[in-house]
Amino acid sequence: MMLSKIVSFDIQNAPPPRLDKAIARDVPQDASLSRSRLAKLITQGAVALNGHVVTDPRHRASEGDAIEVTIEEAVESHMTGEDIPLDILYEDDDLIVVNKPAGMVVHPAPGTPSGTLVNALLHHCGETLSGVGGAKRPGIVHRIDKDTSGALVVAKSDAAHNGLAAQFAKHTVGRRYLALCYGVPDATDPRLRGIRGTSFEAGNILRVQTHLARHRTDRQKQAVFFDTGRHAVTRVRIVDPLGHPAAVSVIECWLETGRTHQIRVHMAHCGHGLIGDPVYGGKRKLSATAVTEAGQTAVAGFSRQALHAATLSFWHPVQERDMEFAAPLPGDMRDLISALGGTNS
Repeated sequence: MMLSKIVSFDIQNAPPPRLDKAIARDVPQDASLSRSRLAKLITQGAVALNGHVVTDPRHRASEGDAIEVTIEEAVESHMTGEDIPLDILYEDDDLIVVNKPAGMVVHPAPGTPSGTLVNALLHHCGETLSGVGGAKRPGIVHRIDKDTSGALVVAKSDAAHNGLAAQFAKHTVGRRYLALCYGVPDATDPRLRGIRGTSFEAGNILRVQTHLARHRTDRQKQAVFFDTGRHAVTRVRIVDPLGHPAAVSVIECWLETGRTHQIRVHMAHCGHGLIGDPVYGGKRKLSATAVTEAGQTAVAGFSRQALHAATLSFWHPVQERDMEFAAPLPGDMRDLISALGGTNS
């Protein structure tokens, strides 16, 4: 028998005219119900206004209306848990932070129905999942590419899911990446200053501001635009120029926005594509005078984009405190830096 609970409250003064917006504003915070979840509950007939079920989210709401929302116990997810090892950086009742390895897809899709991070989390979390969106499943609030490694936070409860999703929407989550790119994105390079969308800030920080949208002919790729797409801003700091003279750089990138493939596309736009990136980076022959044979071999053989989500910071939406996590650089990137004469420090 499926259990349920009823959340009761009244619409307060000066409500938005639409029912879904009004109840999203006035629903008790501890109910942890997002507007999208409430809209779905309305269409499912789980919301009563003044004792009468309403199924249209656009129904007019008025001050003083009595609302009852019936929430059924979270059901089991249709996805299957799999016993896949996880590198867990932190876990509590509401969220989990993992260091995702390169090669792992975050969420099941037609091309990758199993072996994903979600499958691993379903097995690991088990009964500790209190329900996200009405199902016992991990709440994915952001993703990193299959072949990008690093820190990723996942919600285990509706309260965490709603709070984290709001922070990502407002771009208040701190995300810093380490990467290796071709060349040196330095302010002294006049070529960079001539590329539309690029500028430099104090401290030799490269700022890339464009719009991003699907490539017009290759739908698997993203591309830079200035008249369409979504606003995207990336900042880049040189950590360690490698080679004599420098032909490769270890860089730190941080996102003001978080669009699909953002760092990869922006670095390629600047002419400093990421090493190993099969889509945007391109293969480049490095000068034998600048890079040793071992370094050239390591660059040529690096089989994924050299990109790692190194740090992640956010406000814990349930415990109400700042959280920050660091994911160690993976072995393949450490080896690549060493082969190029870097120190990994």
